[in-house]
Amino acid sequence: MSRKTTATRQAVVTVAAWTIGFLIFFPILWTIILSFKSEGDAIKAPLDVLTSTWSLESYHEVQERSNYLKHFWNSVVLSLGSTLLALLIAIPAAWSMAFVPGKRTKDLLMWMLSTKMMPAVGVLVPMYLMFRDFGLLDTRIGLVVVLTLINLPIVVWMLYTYFKEIPGEILEAARMDGANLRSEILYILTPMAVPGIASTLLLNVILAWNEAFWTLQLTTSNAAPLTQFIASYSSPEGLFYAKLSAASTMAIAPILILGWFSQKQLVRGLTFGAVK
Repeated sequence: MSRKTTATRQAVVTVAAWTIGFLIFFPILWTIILSFKSEGDAIKAPLDVLTSTWSLESYHEVQERSNYLKHFWNSVVLSLGSTLLALLIAIPAAWSMAFVPGKRTKDLLMWMLSTKMMPAVGVLVPMYLMFRDFGLLDTRIGLVVVLTLINLPIVVWMLYTYFKEIPGEILEAARMDGANLRSEILYILTPMAVPGIASTLLLNVILAWNEAFWTLQLTTSNAAPLTQFIASYSSPEGLFYAKLSAASTMAIAPILILGWFSQKQLVRGLTFGAVK
């Protein structure tokens, strides 16, 4: 009887999980479907959209109008650049908070996280003026710095959590063997936290790739990533649904592929230290 109940419960949970997953993924799926339709077919009723002719017309028009590879390369540079810079800053910071704790470590962590709650538009004017005065408008360097700063609190928080799971006795033994601070972080701490660092890297790449507010405000053409590429298909005359869907599909495809192949590593890192 208990086996039957367990099987039934498992079936219900599986169906519920697939249903929720489908509902979450459906907007992306519908965007992909619309990208293979003409502008006339894209505005039809849903059933008419599904039965209309499939074509690559929208993709051809997007390719002719925009330089996709340029925007793609900018997104890669901004995402990887900001992630690597954030890790260089966050690893020593998280180490100091995890293994040299102070009375106000938790307060500092909460303050760092609270900066993510501030509306970005609240600091838009001073940020724009600073970028203008320092000549950083529409530059990759400027955007790398901005993306690093806005995601740094999350990176420090995640690494701090992973580092806290590493026994301090291991680091003390390394110090007794003559390891200096640099060797301790590079050769002892970092290899032990590879799953956590990898998941943090992947998450930060996704956050930087999807960042739209600052990339739209601080770029125009030279350093414009794929978010600017998508926004270019919104005009005062209205939305071109098929072209916008094609541009969106081309923009999200790389990150979807990355997430699909790295999901095991991401889950492993996010659950790092959860089971002892």
